[in-house]
Amino acid sequence: MSTDYQQAREALGRRLRELRLSAPEGRLTGTQLAQRLGWPHSKVYKLEGGRQTATSEDLHAWAHAVGQPEAVSELDARLKGFEAHIRSWNRQLAAGHRPVQDTWNIAVERARVIHAWEEAVIPGMLQTADYARHIFLRYADLQGTKRDTEEAVRSRMERQAWLYQGGRRFHALVWEAALHALVCPPSVLAAQLDRLAGQVGMDTIELGIIPLSASLRVPAANGFWILDGRLVITEDWHAELWLDDDATVASYQRVWDTLSGSAVYGADAQNVISRVRRTMSPR
Repeated sequence: MSTDYQQAREALGRRLRELRLSAPEGRLTGTQLAQRLGWPHSKVYKLEGGRQTATSEDLHAWAHAVGQPEAVSELDARLKGFEAHIRSWNRQLAAGHRPVQDTWNIAVERARVIHAWEEAVIPGMLQTADYARHIFLRYADLQGTKRDTEEAVRSRMERQAWLYQGGRRFHALVWEAALHALVCPPSVLAAQLDRLAGQVGMDTIELGIIPLSASLRVPAANGFWILDGRLVITEDWHAELWLDDDATVASYQRVWDTLSGSAVYGADAQNVISRVRRTMSPR
């Protein structure tokens, strides 16, 4: 968990403690507050100590239980302020993958120019439905989350309509390793590569492939997306990060620009895709 995120969670915890101790009816002990809320007393101390992330419902209940409902808006603002940046997969996927895809759709629809880097999978905007289906199934198994696979696939496919709207530009960089990764059956990957090769040359898509043999000026680390030079979305195993401060966005753009110097485009990109495709079973 990032230092900034943890510090924000601890600051929220300190504010919750202040509200408990300044209750109009007189200061409450943690045990007394837990009894009012019907919570285990450990939850009160975890929230105050920054060891558990509060939900909006938790904050509303807390403010009312300590007799200070006017604090609700402040507490909600604090929560949104740091959850807007780091979105735990446990919390995001509680209702399945479809809501996460719907949130992405909203963010993408607002964008005119997108830069993406993927080192291990084909970018979602360029995936076939079958390939996307297997990706969602893999993550549902890993996270133990609800299997709303078909709904999630439809939502991801809906997002691809963006590519067919004038005035949009998708700059995608993909490491060749992603073309080999069997995160799906070979037949599904073969169809995905055929689709990818066919997307080279679309006026809304600039697809760069970084060959495994290419010299890399920076390591091929985790994938990320930059929307209109104002928002970066990236992910780790524990969470998805939405980063919008200027310095961070500029840093990710430098990484993308550096990686792009190792990529091949146009016919050369098609040749890399076709070479990988030929190593697979016949059509």
